[in-house]
Amino acid sequence: MKLQRDQILNGDLRTLLFRFSIPSIIGMGISALYNLIDTIFVGNGVGPIAIAALTIVFPIQIIMLAIGLMIGVGSASIISRGLGKGDEGLAAKTVGNAVIVNIILNAFLMVIALIFIDDILKFFGASANVMPYARDYLSIILIGFVFFSLSLAANHIIRAEGRPRAAIYPMVIGAVLNIILDPIFIFVFKMGVRGVAFATIISQIVSVLYIVLYLYFGKSIFRPKKSMFKIDPWLIKNIFKIGFPSFLTAITDSIIFLIFNRAILYYGNDTYLAIAGITIRVMDIIVMPIIGISHGFSTIASFNYGAKFYTRVKKILREAVLWTGLIAITGFIATMFFPRFLLRIFTDNTQIINNGIVPMRIIVIFLPLMGFLIVGGTLFQAIGKPVPALIINFSRQVIFLLPAIFILPIFYGLNGVFMSWPVSDFLSFIVTIVFIIIEIRIINKRINLITEKA
Repeated sequence: MKLQRDQILNGDLRTLLFRFSIPSIIGMGISALYNLIDTIFVGNGVGPIAIAALTIVFPIQIIMLAIGLMIGVGSASIISRGLGKGDEGLAAKTVGNAVIVNIILNAFLMVIALIFIDDILKFFGASANVMPYARDYLSIILIGFVFFSLSLAANHIIRAEGRPRAAIYPMVIGAVLNIILDPIFIFVFKMGVRGVAFATIISQIVSVLYIVLYLYFGKSIFRPKKSMFKIDPWLIKNIFKIGFPSFLTAITDSIIFLIFNRAILYYGNDTYLAIAGITIRVMDIIVMPIIGISHGFSTIASFNYGAKFYTRVKKILREAVLWTGLIAITGFIATMFFPRFLLRIFTDNTQIINNGIVPMRIIVIFLPLMGFLIVGGTLFQAIGKPVPALIINFSRQVIFLLPAIFILPIFYGLNGVFMSWPVSDFLSFIVTIVFIIIEIRIINKRINLITEKA
């Protein structure tokens, strides 16, 4: 661990960013890919109405993701800063508390959701045509709730101990298994959306089993011990506190998607709901690698901030913004200039293809700004300052996007619903710049103080 710490604190930052990000980029990319392939198989094997069903369930899955994301991000920040200071005991105890809290919260929510599944789906906008497909899918997905969240949180924890390559394996295993099982359950066993759901939860269970084996028999410093799982209220409080911006962002995303879906149904129909579902999957393929880089950036920034190497924090921020920006621009070119080709991958339905071109182009207008937005929010979580991260994410989702969904359609109809995305992206970009400038000034003052003392 000492060698790993020395490399993070003294190694070439661009090399470190690639080293820590590439495994996560591959993992996140594969995760997005199997969600994409799920939708492709559903669109071609079941039909557009099934894509609409997946779109209805998507906000519910975001809630599932929120728990694991909060615990994973919160615990990873504590672990990385603890290891940066050389405190392995704190890091190990954080892992144990993260696992306990994750299991309790997710098991409780899974039971509640299964009891009220029809009411939940109606609330999220499932029409009479979509309901059977949505119910079939969600009732099975919920069974894997705990495993999905555990896998997500564990991925952050493994990365936080400085082993990004190890973190990618469970993601790759789960994604590849899911991609293999999808066509078997859909086309061989003729199980429709239920087959997609079964493929997903089986993959999640296998991912968690791999993580358990890694912790016991791999090179992890977090080999499970009884002392790790002693409840520590202070640790749990700080895990929630630091991870809360990520949790709130995900929950807000769920609410936004709920309102977004309902607005689409109000001004359009299930066809446009399917178009939105396809566009979201395509956006995931672009955004997930950006998030992957932000994960690598987060670990490096946390270590160096904990060690008070503030100049390196500034340099790694610039590197992360540069590479995420390049990914965002590449995605912008693909979606803006080749939307018809992308839509045809999911369906041969002429109505969806023709009607989907304009919405896709509208949504991605300010996609090139996405890298800066994500890295900017990640910086504050990495250095243990959740409030600015919370404000950045809150402004984009609630202050800007939510009102835009209600206001713009009054003037532009259904296109106004889709226009709400780029409008909120641009306004959030301005807010993020302001907070980054303020933080850079604070970091510069600390650098000057250290220089004067030297």
